[in-house]
Amino acid sequence: MSRLPIALALVAALAAAQAPAAGFVDVLDTPALPSPLAPRSLLQGIAPAGNRLVAVGQRGHVLVSRDDGRSWTQSPVPVSSDLTAVYFVDADHGWAVGHDGVILHSDDGGARWSVQLTGRRANELFLKAMERRAAAEPASAAARADLEEAKRFRDQGADKPFLDVWFADAAHGFAVGAYNMIFHTADGGCTWEPWFDRTENPKLLNLYAIRAAAGEVYVAGESGLVMRLDPAAQRFRAVALPYKGSLFGVAGSGNAVIVFGLRGNAFRSADAGRTWSKVEAGLPASIVAAARTQRGALLLADAGGRVALSDDGGNTFARVAIQPALPLTALAEASDGRVIAVGPRGATRTAAVPD
Repeated sequence: MSRLPIALALVAALAAAQAPAAGFVDVLDTPALPSPLAPRSLLQGIAPAGNRLVAVGQRGHVLVSRDDGRSWTQSPVPVSSDLTAVYFVDADHGWAVGHDGVILHSDDGGARWSVQLTGRRANELFLKAMERRAAAEPASAAARADLEEAKRFRDQGADKPFLDVWFADAAHGFAVGAYNMIFHTADGGCTWEPWFDRTENPKLLNLYAIRAAAGEVYVAGESGLVMRLDPAAQRFRAVALPYKGSLFGVAGSGNAVIVFGLRGNAFRSADAGRTWSKVEAGLPASIVAAARTQRGALLLADAGGRVALSDDGGNTFARVAIQPALPLTALAEASDGRVIAVGPRGATRTAAVPD
């Protein structure tokens, strides 16, 4: 799970939106080009899909491995936007998200992909939803402010990146991203609904990660933002955290949730976010990835490729030697116990997690 240097990915997306228009070819209208170098190029997300592994990265690259990361096949993708995250609910059904408001869907384990949403349509949906809300609540200053924000999104174009995606099942899921961008689907992505006004995020902080943990759904983001889904109210409620640095990921371990981010910081809660304790993971750089092993252990990894493992629900961690140790953005365990890391140098099959 996770993505890299999410901050760098976001900066790159926003810089690209301001590039000169001369000779411009929209990546939303350009299929990803096949490249023999794709397995060695920047990859930002990886997820298991049954006995397969699916990795995503720059220029719309999607790679599938059927042999535990020994070899990779590039899948055709209808856009060439940089992809930031991927998630599969089972061996067949998965979603990938990325820059330019892209959401892609596969129903065959990652071999083929279709576009479910782009920033163009996302902006339209956002604006229409906020117009309806403003009309229904004419006295609401918050509704008027959200409408103005929707107009700004429209005027700026399809430049906002999604940074993570998570599904509870093949029908219900969320995609989250820059500036409080959050969309929900209840029909497998056939339709998407903006939840911009259903978050307690008044500063419109970036949303970097979304995951289920200990029976709840959490979002983690910029400046120590943590939110928990309130299913009854259909809103994400802010959760107080004793830390104001950016958080790049959420992981579940037993009855606890763990959030992690800048400078090796990680925090654990076993009471649905009411109280938090600092976790000493022993990772000096920003923690950018997490993965569960087949035996139920939790792995955390920092951007430098250092990995720590917990066998006690995230209470304590010990460093593990995963060789080779390379800069990474995400990791997953293959069916043979090897850790597959992805990052700036592509996909790497590392040593097995020690028992």
